[in-house]
Amino acid sequence: MNFKLNTFSAVLLLGTASLSSNADETCASPYMAKITGQEDFVYIWTLGSEGVGDEQDKLVTVDVNPKSAKYGKVIGSLSVGGRNEAHHADFTDDRKFLWTGGLDTNKIFIFDVATDPAKPKLTKTITDFVAKSGGVVGPHSFHALPGRIIITALSNNKDHGGRTAIVEYSNAGDYIATYWLPTDSNLQGAIKSGKYADGYNYDIRVLPRKNMMLTSSFTGWSNYMMDFGKMLKDPEAMKRFGNTMVVWDLHSRQPKKVLDVPGAPLEIRCAWGENHDYCFTSTALTSKIWLIHEDDKGEWQAKDVADIGDPSKIPLPVDISISSDDKSLWVNTFLDGMTRRFDISDPYHPKQVFEQKIASQVNMVSSSWDGKRLYYTSSLLANWDKKGVDNEQFFKAYNWDGKKLTEQFSIDFTKEKLGRAHQMRFGAYSLYGKAAKS
Repeated sequence: MNFKLNTFSAVLLLGTASLSSNADETCASPYMAKITGQEDFVYIWTLGSEGVGDEQDKLVTVDVNPKSAKYGKVIGSLSVGGRNEAHHADFTDDRKFLWTGGLDTNKIFIFDVATDPAKPKLTKTITDFVAKSGGVVGPHSFHALPGRIIITALSNNKDHGGRTAIVEYSNAGDYIATYWLPTDSNLQGAIKSGKYADGYNYDIRVLPRKNMMLTSSFTGWSNYMMDFGKMLKDPEAMKRFGNTMVVWDLHSRQPKKVLDVPGAPLEIRCAWGENHDYCFTSTALTSKIWLIHEDDKGEWQAKDVADIGDPSKIPLPVDISISSDDKSLWVNTFLDGMTRRFDISDPYHPKQVFEQKIASQVNMVSSSWDGKRLYYTSSLLANWDKKGVDNEQFFKAYNWDGKKLTEQFSIDFTKEKLGRAHQMRFGAYSLYGKAAKS
């Protein structure tokens, strides 16, 4: 009861307070402490690569403050032991700890980033995620709620397919509850609005003022650990992708409505405007942008609103990033290595207004709150990344002036013996009342 009352109070505050004009990356949880001003670091959760350095997954820290003498340099690399299929990561609401996950081993690594932001420390490793959660496999997205971390997962330990759940932990790393996704055989009180109720999962975001939590869907362990080329040639494997998004009651964690969004909807990015009750996603297998919006009757709906590139060539949309003014959406496509900017001033009719090739492959994109800085990384999954010379592994920083992207620096993660660069998260001394060290 106390948790629900505290959450409700936080929702009221967030629903009425205006957002800071200076804050950090636009994919952050609305409950999370925000950076004011320039970010000092980007933490990069990195997959160990066979034959590269120590071959272990690691948290890499890069100095990204232009005023620093170490600007554009790797200033830290902390290995966690073995290759766990490092993937996504995010902070607790107080921004003191960074949670990271391994899609293969199901381990969760928790780093202290507050004591010394330039040198994160591994403080806890959770090894019983599957047992505690009741058979959930593949911890994926981490999202901050007041005093809690909500974790989406991709699979289960019975058939290693896409049937899966959301798992809730305390900030201290203690298991709280498991919430299974609704399926045709067990809708759990949710309304099935279309053809599908597949129980698949991927990303998660919240709109506190609407008491809404939203999840998307991807594929299970048997697919994401398979060689990409082999999977594409396997008709049965290609049937095992999610086609749904689920609208949840944020307070009760109760699924309310299952939306049809065919083609594996991945990252979710919700609008920041106080009266903008909508979120975007992109579908990997159909190369489309979808809008999840509240209609005139207060019902949540899903609408296909734009194509990404040439859908017939399926460029494989991956990460997306919304601007803080809700006017732009950056969309990366893995197979052609492109980043695209869409004008979303009219969210029902996005228009592509810019594109640029980043490399032979590109996955994640993080943009600063002021929209002037964008960061890119390369790796999707160890068995899905390109082979040979096309297997570029990097972290790149760009400036955006409203018309063009200008590269500021690039770090070759293979040359530096770091591995495959994946998730990025921003860090700053200002979060903890600390000054930059000379």
